[in-house]
Amino acid sequence: MLFNKQLKDIKPYEGGKPIELVVREYGIDAENIVKLASNENPFGTSPKVIQAIKENAHSVYMYPDDSMTDLKNSLAKKFEINVENIIIGAGSDQVISFAINVKANRYKKVLTAKTTFAMYEIYAKQVGAKVVKTPSHQHRLEEFLNIYKKDKDSIGIIFLCLPNNPLGESLDKDEVFLFLKKIDKNTLVVIDGAYQDFAYAKDPKKRVDPKELIENFPNTLYLGTFSKSYGLGGMRVGYGIASKEITSALYKMRPPFNVTSLSLKAAVAALEDDEFVQKSIKNNFKQMKKFENFASENKINFIDSYTNFITFIFDKDRNSTEIAQLLLKKGIIIRDLQSYGLNGVRITIGTPEQNELFFKEFQSLL
Repeated sequence: MLFNKQLKDIKPYEGGKPIELVVREYGIDAENIVKLASNENPFGTSPKVIQAIKENAHSVYMYPDDSMTDLKNSLAKKFEINVENIIIGAGSDQVISFAINVKANRYKKVLTAKTTFAMYEIYAKQVGAKVVKTPSHQHRLEEFLNIYKKDKDSIGIIFLCLPNNPLGESLDKDEVFLFLKKIDKNTLVVIDGAYQDFAYAKDPKKRVDPKELIENFPNTLYLGTFSKSYGLGGMRVGYGIASKEITSALYKMRPPFNVTSLSLKAAVAALEDDEFVQKSIKNNFKQMKKFENFASENKINFIDSYTNFITFIFDKDRNSTEIAQLLLKKGIIIRDLQSYGLNGVRITIGTPEQNELFFKEFQSLL
């Protein structure tokens, strides 16, 4: 059977290995498996979320509120913006697909860092757009600007992942805003803030405030998610914040009822429990210090992280794929970065108990 020709150049996204698959492949009991591969909140989600799901479980036979009024109002209050500046998606990656569809066909090129969230490239290739990448793995805005100046008539979207997944580095807000001043108003710049609450907690200079962003730069789209600090990865809720002109265009791509009833209720409840989120973030950076110390003691390079994960980069004497596979056989799931062209691994910061088990097993391999 013949398919669209651009599919030949698309490599499907590979998520972190699920616990169920490790149980089947290695015969390890599920309770003995530690998943540190998908940047989920190791403490789960807020008790208020669980209660909201229980209270609304009876309504699953009904279509959700397609206006998503409650969640939009909650987000509008949190960020001090108008509801017309918000679009809700089934995960922020769905909003990425909307953005690609409203811009990439017209301009044909998308600009990203060399190593960043894989869905930017996948969605771009789905519509036949070309992905242009910077030479450096991490974000170097001078590289973005040099490429953009030479081809700005063809580049319709620029993606900045701040902080960057899967590496963990981030940029200061001031340098981002200085960069945006040099970008044409018809170029859409997407600021992916999936890990912004972690970055802000570690260093306030990293914070990109959505309201300040869209008021100063009407050609920008800010992305947020409930999958990380809020612990709603399984509910699939994300959002975009932009000018009314941009959100109106994005809405033309949105399918009806794209977010479930329980997901909407869960997201609203999650926003009401900031104490849970702050405790999770505080634990994250307290535990991250242990990973940094472990790496230093074992002469492993690591990237200074502003997220809920840390990236270890190995020298040529160690192979990231072998290390990840050996840990997997012991029931510890981490993310190998060989598919990104890096001899390294990404490790989600877990609970103190999960982290100690990781250190123990990793040390035995070294």
